[in-house]
Amino acid sequence: MIMTPFFRKFALTAHVTSSVGLLGAIAAFLALAITGLTSGDVQTLCAVYLAMELVARFVIVPMSFASLLTGLVQSLGTPWGLFQHYWVLVKLLLTVFATIVLLVKMELIGYTARLAAATTLPQADLRAAGIQLMVHATGGLLVLLVPMALSVYKPRGRTRYGRRKQHEQRAAHVQ
Repeated sequence: MIMTPFFRKFALTAHVTSSVGLLGAIAAFLALAITGLTSGDVQTLCAVYLAMELVARFVIVPMSFASLLTGLVQSLGTPWGLFQHYWVLVKLLLTVFATIVLLVKMELIGYTARLAAATTLPQADLRAAGIQLMVHATGGLLVLLVPMALSVYKPRGRTRYGRRKQHEQRAAHVQ
């Protein structure tokens, strides 16, 4: 199914918006994580870790799913296809991987926010959780830069399925 030009542009806009929004939200999350690790002020620590949970729950998770969904729409509705080119498949796998890791880490993010909200602040636990969150935010940002680069450069290379489909299309045009 190939999309109409209007719907293709709409879907592409939604995909770029959600993907760039996801990168920006992760960058903001990372900035908060670094602030949490470097600030000595207890009020700042509490505010940072509570804000990180809100950003993750209400911005990063929805943007992650939006990016995944709009990417699927893009791949299924354009000639690139979902399984025809390696770069599209790698983008899908990296986005699914990053989304799964994010969902698993939501427990740690919630735990850190609960620690920060506690009246007696166990700073050693908070610091350990903060380091993990910073590392994962950095990793998430780096992992998601790869699909962005693949979208821009679109390296050559078709999957076995893609080569077969291309051969079938050429054979159909010859007849």
